[in-house]
Order: sequence, then C-alpha cells, then structure tokens
Amino acid sequence: MILASKSPRRKEILNQLGFQLEIKVKDVEEVSSKVGLIDKIKDISYKKVIEVAKENRTSFVVGADTLVEINGEVLGKPNNENEAREMLKKLSGKEHRVITAYTLINLEKNINISEAVESKVFFKIISSDEIDWYIESKEPMDKAGAYGIQGLGAIFVDRIEGDFFSIMGFPINHFVKTLKKLGINIKDIQKI
Repeated sequence: MILASKSPRRKEILNQLGFQLEIKVKDVEEVSSKVGLIDKIKDISYKKVIEVAKENRTSFVVGADTLVEINGEVLGKPNNENEAREMLKKLSGKEHRVITAYTLINLEKNINISEAVESKVFFKIISSDEIDWYIESKEPMDKAGAYGIQGLGAIFVDRIEGDFFSIMGFPINHFVKTLKKLGINIKDIQKI
C-alpha cells in the first residue's frame, strides 16, 4: 500500500495495524471549489491521492486530510507562532469540529472511495502561560488547529465525541470497515 501523505501520525496509525507502507507524495494545491466543508475536504484528500495513483495504477493508494472548524471558521496549520497563539485562544473553553477525509484508490481495480469522519472536541479554558509553553514545544506548528491530541496538546482536551484516531489524522476503524466492504479482511491487510 502507498501512503500519499508525509504525516508521521497517519503512517504510525496504519503501521500499528500491520500495513506495509511506501510513502509517495505529490505537491498538490490544497484548495477546493466544492461548496460544503465535508465535500471540500474529501476533494482535497482525493486530489492528494489521485496524483500518486496515476503513477502507481496497480497499487492501493491511500491519503487523508484533516481540518478543524470552529463557528464556521476553518483553522488550518499555523504559519507562525502568532497564528498558533490566536488559534489556541479561539479554541480555549469551546467546542470545535475535527473532520478527517480519507481516499483509497486503486485504478487497476477501479476502486475510488472518499469518506469523511467528523468528531467534536471540547477544550478546557487554556491560560496564556499554557499557550506559551505549548508554542515553545513547537508541537502546534504542523497541525490543523495548532494542536495534536496525541501529544502535549492532549492536556487542553476536556472530552471528545467521536473517533480519537480521526482527530489524530486517520479514522482507522472507519477505513477498515471500508476495506471489509471491498472484501479485504483484517488478516489480508499485509497483502495490499
């Protein structure tokens, strides 16, 4: 299986289940003309995967994209520490949505699936000192919404409703269900 993503979190999640991954990534502009948030993120996920799949027609290629949304505003990856600080202030004491879309393509087998999983995350109130400490760790700089639930950012999370792994970056449970629908069982994972 080819992972069309540089994300160490996605690689870790898939490796834990036994997937033997080859990483191949194409530079894709992460924009979409689709209307709704779910359709936009599925479209971006698809664009990342199809470019790799075109050069690897016989392989299963998987990729994903994650976004954080609060009060209608999408929070991507911060460009600098000030943006990270502002994002964390917006999330402080509030509920937000995390949507992860994944795409699985095998052009030879005519498989082209894009799905999205939505979860809710509830943050505690974060003090300025906690935000400064977290930004100094550099952890928020490559993550949508400027935090990682699986790392130091976990201390900000009061509770979640939904799929932890989707919030982390890849909804593995949902993905395995998709594979089962294709006739690929858990014991066959290392073969794809």
